[in-house]
Amino acid sequence: MLLSLKAGGVGLNLTAASHVFLMDPAWNPATEEQCIDRCHRLGQKRNVFVTKFIVKDSVEENMVKIQKQKQDLVEKAFGSTNIDRKASRINDIKALMEL
Repeated sequence: MLLSLKAGGVGLNLTAASHVFLMDPAWNPATEEQCIDRCHRLGQKRNVFVTKFIVKDSVEENMVKIQKQKQDLVEKAFGSTNIDRKASRINDIKALMEL
C-alpha cells in the first residue's frame, strides 16, 4: 500500500506492514514519526524497517537538516530523546491496561 505522509499519519493501524518507505520529507519530523508509528503499533509481531529516500544536494536534504535542528531543540528543551518518550508512552499504556 502506498500512502502519502498526510494519509499515513491519520488514524490507521497498519500492523500487517513491515516496511515503511519515506519518499517525501516533511518540515516537522513528528509527521514522519507518526506515519512510521502506524506500522510500528501494539500488535505488530514483525520488525518494522524504515527506508528514507533523500535526493542529494536538494531541497529535501535541507529539510532533513531542519528536522535535525528541531529534534535537537526538543531534546535540549525536554531532556529526552524520541525513543525515551516512546518507551515511556508504551509503559504508560501497559500500566493503564494492567499488562
